[in-house]
Amino acid sequence: MLLRWHELPLLIGLVLTWMALWHEVSWMSLVSGVLISILAMRLFYLPPVELAGRFNSWWALRYLVYFLWHLAVASVQVAWLAVRPGPPPRTAIIAVRLRTRSDFILTMVALTVSLIPGSLVAEVDRFGSILYLHVLNTPTQKEITRARRQSSRIEQLLIRAVGSRAEVEALR
Repeated sequence: MLLRWHELPLLIGLVLTWMALWHEVSWMSLVSGVLISILAMRLFYLPPVELAGRFNSWWALRYLVYFLWHLAVASVQVAWLAVRPGPPPRTAIIAVRLRTRSDFILTMVALTVSLIPGSLVAEVDRFGSILYLHVLNTPTQKEITRARRQSSRIEQLLIRAVGSRAEVEALR
């Protein structure tokens, strides 16, 4: 079979990306995008991402507010570190063990942490559910502990928003 129904969203996303890369919406870019996308989907197989099938809008809103608040605060902090006088800030690579075994939540936590200025995911241990983060401005253990707590809080919010019932129960 050339294409399965559950692969349709991936195909559409790849075709739209193809058309955006070529800066052209035409029949030629559509047809070539479909062909290239199907070829890529067959050559570079990705395992399907299993979703929990639940969505809690209250916790999703809390996650969004948490993310936007920390995005704003961290942007100001990193901007200050860039222009302040004195030596460059100390950095650290820390390991953060997550509770989840979900690839989707692990990825969402990693993306959220990377999007907030001052931290970047350097490595992911998918099977151990460990994120290795490069964190800016960590002169003491207090800041390292704060970075770990922030990552754990992001995971909690995401589990409550889109995690499985078993994962939500494990948080209690």
